[in-house]
Amino acid sequence: MHGPGDVAFFDRVARLYDRLAPATNPEFLWAGLARADRPVERVLDLAGGTGRAARAIAAPVGRMRAPETLVVDASRAMLAHAAERGTPAVRGDAGRLPVRTAAVDAVVVLDALHHLPDQGAALAEAARVLRPGGVVVVREFDPRTLRGRALVAAERAVGFGSTFRGPDAWAAALGDAGLAPTVLDRGFAFTVVGKKRESQ
Repeated sequence: MHGPGDVAFFDRVARLYDRLAPATNPEFLWAGLARADRPVERVLDLAGGTGRAARAIAAPVGRMRAPETLVVDASRAMLAHAAERGTPAVRGDAGRLPVRTAAVDAVVVLDALHHLPDQGAALAEAARVLRPGGVVVVREFDPRTLRGRALVAAERAVGFGSTFRGPDAWAAALGDAGLAPTVLDRGFAFTVVGKKRESQ
């Protein structure tokens, strides 16, 4: 779940969110999904808001066919917009996901993990709902870059309780959740993947 102030903000801006949010490049998400050791047929879009990530991976790439997606978010207004676009969505807390254990092949978290008040619990839950061989794909912003510092300042000005981390710190957090982490790319925006071992 986002912090209480963050949820209230997203409820207010839900109608404009897709126009204000940065464009989503599906290539980074698909590169993360390609790291799975199993077919990616069901994807959870965690803290997914209006379903930007779910829609970004809705078109097949190469030999990978488009998966079924489910958005889980704390903001009713954001989820209403996801549903209006035909994206299956359910309200829930990222630290207590309303999804059964080993139910999905991948979890994607697009530009959202920094908003969650208990990031460790969210990643542990992501690992729980993941099938062996599946992946958690995190797309985030590096607060050490020039643009990252500007983003941190902007979110603080709005009143968000965001906690940003760099790619290596997120990789370590995925490791703490019991996943095998890999940093796929670096920069202002970066991608980190955690794979659930087959023996888990």
